[in-house]
Amino acid sequence: MKTHLRRAAIAVTAAAVMTMSLAACGEAGSGKKDEKKDDKTIGLLLPESKTTRYESFDYPLIKAKVTELCSDCKVNYKNASETVATQKQQFDDLVDSGVKVIILDAVDSGATKAWVEEADKKGVKVVAYDRLAQGPVSAYVSFDNEKIGQLQGQGILDALGAKAADGRVVMINGKESDPNAGLFKKGAHSVLDGKVKKVVYEQTGEWDPKIAGEKMGTAITSLGKDGFDAVYSANDGMAGGIVAALQSAGVKGIPVGGQDAELAGIQRILAGTQSFTIYKPYKPEADKTAEVAVKLLKGEKLSLAGTIDSPSTKGIPAELIQATVITKANIKDTVVKDQLYKTADICKAEFAKPCADAGIK
Repeated sequence: MKTHLRRAAIAVTAAAVMTMSLAACGEAGSGKKDEKKDDKTIGLLLPESKTTRYESFDYPLIKAKVTELCSDCKVNYKNASETVATQKQQFDDLVDSGVKVIILDAVDSGATKAWVEEADKKGVKVVAYDRLAQGPVSAYVSFDNEKIGQLQGQGILDALGAKAADGRVVMINGKESDPNAGLFKKGAHSVLDGKVKKVVYEQTGEWDPKIAGEKMGTAITSLGKDGFDAVYSANDGMAGGIVAALQSAGVKGIPVGGQDAELAGIQRILAGTQSFTIYKPYKPEADKTAEVAVKLLKGEKLSLAGTIDSPSTKGIPAELIQATVITKANIKDTVVKDQLYKTADICKAEFAKPCADAGIK
């Protein structure tokens, strides 16, 4: 009897040991996995699609340059549609997928600080693109955005000409959570303040043509059709809504300035309903960003022109691309020469004659 009990006890003990061993194996497989590392994929997060540049230029240009520099690399692209929570989820998904480099054009630069800090702890490099994201980003590639605002302000002064000193200006600015919008505004004010009579109305258009048009309508109602002499629009998309509101109210001869050299903006300049835009050559910006991202992916040393400080990080390696004011006089020698758009696309239908008048064929 004792022998049977002893054998049973040995069997139970053996079974228990085996069970513990199997359980331990199960825990290793179902517990936290070793962090994946994907050294062939670059994440690309862009903020919105209402501005045509992101889908038409930034994404395809970055993708093409990455492929040129690293034939077996790929770009995992997401667009946040102006929603911070969406971009946060996209960012987290990229980190979880094991990417080593993320190009980030932030919806809200202040919101990114904690994301970038957490990614940095995991060895993920973040390149701030076009907008200066907060946190320990590895590099920043954009334009001199305060200078762009200055160019916009000067564009308004030039459009007003001799009437500038008595000019009353409506300003429709970009989205307040976008740090670039603040820099455009600051730069424009630095040129306009003291050179025009007054900024008589100033609001944010949220980078939305519809909202900008509504704000312009409110300005017309409150100021009267003769209560302003020029309109500053932070970008061409909003300028489209503003021009539509002016036309709807029967207001003519008002200079309107924009930014981004959108196709519709170029056509409005040719037609005379928009005075100028700011041409930011996307290819050098996109190419430099792709170059930086690939170097970070390969662990190579960066070579950028200077540094910049964000509210949270000092001495960020940076490259700032120069921009140009576009008027009817230099469309041919800028966006047409650079083949930003096909002449056939610019000059179609009702824009054929304005193109011919501007020497664009």
